[in-house]
Amino acid sequence: MTTYETVIGLEVHMQINTKSKVFCECSTQFGAEPNINTCVICTSQPGAIPILNKKAVESIIKTGLALDFTINKKCTFARKQYFYPDVPKNYQITQSEPPLCSKGKLAINIDGKNKVINITRIHLEEDAGKLVHEIGSRKLDYSLLDLNRASVGLMELVTEPELSSPEEAFEFLTELKSIVTYLGTSECSMEEGKMRCDVNVSIRPLGQREFGTRIEIKNINSMTGVKEAIAYEVQRQKEVLGSGGKLAQETRLWEAQEGITKSMRSKEGALDYRYFPEPDLVPLNLPDSFVEELQKQLPELPKAKKQRFVKEYFLSDYDASYLTSNIHLADFYEETLNNSKDKKLSAKPLANWISTELSAKLNATKIDISHSPVSSKSLAKLVDLILNNTISGKIAKTVFEDMYEKSADPELIVKEKGLVQISDESEIIKICQEAIAESPKAVAEFKAGKERAVGALVGLVMKKSKGKANPQLVNKILLEQLKA
Repeated sequence: MTTYETVIGLEVHMQINTKSKVFCECSTQFGAEPNINTCVICTSQPGAIPILNKKAVESIIKTGLALDFTINKKCTFARKQYFYPDVPKNYQITQSEPPLCSKGKLAINIDGKNKVINITRIHLEEDAGKLVHEIGSRKLDYSLLDLNRASVGLMELVTEPELSSPEEAFEFLTELKSIVTYLGTSECSMEEGKMRCDVNVSIRPLGQREFGTRIEIKNINSMTGVKEAIAYEVQRQKEVLGSGGKLAQETRLWEAQEGITKSMRSKEGALDYRYFPEPDLVPLNLPDSFVEELQKQLPELPKAKKQRFVKEYFLSDYDASYLTSNIHLADFYEETLNNSKDKKLSAKPLANWISTELSAKLNATKIDISHSPVSSKSLAKLVDLILNNTISGKIAKTVFEDMYEKSADPELIVKEKGLVQISDESEIIKICQEAIAESPKAVAEFKAGKERAVGALVGLVMKKSKGKANPQLVNKILLEQLKA
């Protein structure tokens, strides 16, 4: 049997984070009533002239600088012919040669090894409208056209065909999304269609240099979908070739519910698009100072932030990776740390509370960290209460429930419910003696060498104290009493 290797290239469309569209002043608001955010320009009325959005250009250049691209200060716009109903003027304003950004790269980590993926280009283009084929649960026997999305600015990033597995494609998109959201140049919300991916997949016999037949999978709107679509398509191509069939270059769609790709149309080539210069937009001729100023505006990016978290806060590689995977998560952590009384002592416990208790709650209630019911100030107070032995870790979890449900202050919760931890040794000694007297079996097991038997006694002490006894003192005093 022939052994095949997989060759993958990605085309990623990211909606540029601007308030207005790329060639007109209409809003980019998501979820508005159909055709509300439109004008003569984005609906392609005769004689309407596009006006370039400066921030869109800045956003693409910032993204290019963060990914080690060469910035082409002199570049032009082009018309790309599209004869689809969601493009009323029958062409899309885009860039051909040169694009704003050429030859960049992004490093991904697979199984502990770094692999650099070269990126061909990032260019600016406008989005198409949207065809609506169903309303609610009712499928239509006709299509409706919503042009709210028409002329929204996109940056299209095209990789070299250097990815070789679904896992690599997933990791590339994860890294890319993290960097772009740090930059603020796109929200990359796949649920809202603000990040979409076309995947080019081919297979070839292992060792062969010539590429196999390229199949494009169009408009995948989730990272998991990209991973699953590639895995399915690779297997499909192997089965076609294995049965003696031939693959035709085509565009396919990913049907997530069925878990399969379906043929959509034969794949167009660049000649089919009939590019020619856009006559209504003058060529860009950017001064060096324009790009230099944008370079100065670049924020601390995920990898640099992760390294700083490890070095400055003594976090594990895992904790630092998790906390810096999302700009809002990283900001929340540092805000919380800045509100704590002792950064050095709080750094690790805060990382644990955010990555476990808080993240679990946010995920369950589908709330973003930036809208957390528990503020950074409140979480810092909670951890301070644990560190200064006012409450135990167990009680803290009870307090946290109220904090999340009511956005309440932890100090007030502890005071109102009388949850202050018992740290008076004489009082704990008394409870420990009662527990020992009531548990002769556990005492006998401990004396027989089963030190784990002390756990039953600890549980009884905590029960008697209603969870308020200082756990460290309980363990210390029980051992002293038992050994005595």
